[in-house]
Amino acid sequence: MARPKIVRAPTTASLPNNLRIPSSTPSLTKSLGRLSRQALLDLAFTWLDDRNIASFPPYLQSNEEDSPDDDEALPYPAGETIEEVRQVYEDLQDRKGAKREVLERILEGDWRHGITLRQLAMADLRYMDDHPASLRWTALELSQIDTKRKNSKTPPPADWSGSVPRMQAATFVQGLQREISPLVKAHYHLTHSATLPLTFLRIFVVDSPYQSPRQAAEIFTDSSRVIYVAFPDSCPYVYISIAASSGSKAAPLANLLTTDTRTLQRLARFSLQATSLAAKNLPTLLALRGPGRSTASNGAFSIFADAAIEGSPLDPRPSNTVSPEEHIGVSHSGPAEGKENTDSSANKRRYSGIDTGLLSPDSKKRRLAIQSRFGTLGSSLAPAPLDRLDIRLLDKPGSSEDQDEDVDDSTSTLPAVSLTFAGADVIGGIRALAELGIIDPGRMPSWMTGEEGVSVATVRQGQRLQKDI
Repeated sequence: MARPKIVRAPTTASLPNNLRIPSSTPSLTKSLGRLSRQALLDLAFTWLDDRNIASFPPYLQSNEEDSPDDDEALPYPAGETIEEVRQVYEDLQDRKGAKREVLERILEGDWRHGITLRQLAMADLRYMDDHPASLRWTALELSQIDTKRKNSKTPPPADWSGSVPRMQAATFVQGLQREISPLVKAHYHLTHSATLPLTFLRIFVVDSPYQSPRQAAEIFTDSSRVIYVAFPDSCPYVYISIAASSGSKAAPLANLLTTDTRTLQRLARFSLQATSLAAKNLPTLLALRGPGRSTASNGAFSIFADAAIEGSPLDPRPSNTVSPEEHIGVSHSGPAEGKENTDSSANKRRYSGIDTGLLSPDSKKRRLAIQSRFGTLGSSLAPAPLDRLDIRLLDKPGSSEDQDEDVDDSTSTLPAVSLTFAGADVIGGIRALAELGIIDPGRMPSWMTGEEGVSVATVRQGQRLQKDI
């Protein structure tokens, strides 16, 4: 009997959640193997939950008749009921063991018939929750589209009339699916983070499934084809992962999300503007471009966000009634003062992180200057360090300010000098150099002290351009 011919008709639908990747795929073992033992167990319990069991059913003995595999030759016999499978993982949780046995139990036992795209997406996002610095992200700001002034060259005012713009993630996915479905196939997974105040969108991109020969199973675990978009709660920013290399299959979609303004206007009521901030740490983005008050309280202004002193930058008192030590939080009280003043001194030193009792006058002056530029050591920047700072100087070496006055900014976009600082905490390292007296804190620009909260700075005549090149 002749084998019926398979016909695959083109469709604009996205890849289904229940599309299975064979469990024997080597790259699948590597993808799931990144997770810890407890993370694998948590995923198994989630898949076996009554609310999810229909989407992620395990392999049971009742499936043996439909399977060509010899169950006796497999290392793990199929369970008879869902409760029996749950009990297996509860026993694994109650005792210590290697991660390998949990991974093998999943791939060679209870989900031997394959792992779906949705299960793989859940595993990737669980890894991201456990390792928030695993990818590099760039922050984009939502900007309102003024249809009345769309033909005007003057940018619209940044006035939201007291409202916080929000991009609905589900609506964004629908619009994105309409735009890219004629070009590529994609799988979308949307979920709220278990550890951070944001919603993740995982987009997996593949070539047309109608090509011949058909794509191998390993392609579904290719990380270069995955793009992540994060929607933080209650703030006008969006984070996009830039981990995919320029030559990857996901790069065209990444460029579409970050540079194609016309497409973005069709996807949402807002356009996305660059914020000159990219970091390999999601907590850093939340601290610098997130819903917290630290977004506008970086650098020297952190003393107000940290409640190191009372008052605000708009203090109406005359400047001669407030000493620098009072604002910085460094005591200059003498030993003859009473216990109340001593307690106040200790309290201020706690905020500043410095015991100035043994400092020389020059060192004390330098510490005061450092804290007036970098802020307190208890700043909200401390748990959210920048890992990279790129500086692009447009002025040519030896050129004077008078010579640059007639230069057209639009024609001078190539940097004359590029500097890159990289490390675990770039701003903290610059501060340490200032504390050692290597750098003069009084002459440092604000974008090097963390005050502006940027990781990219394009500088002309000592001033950072608001729109970095």
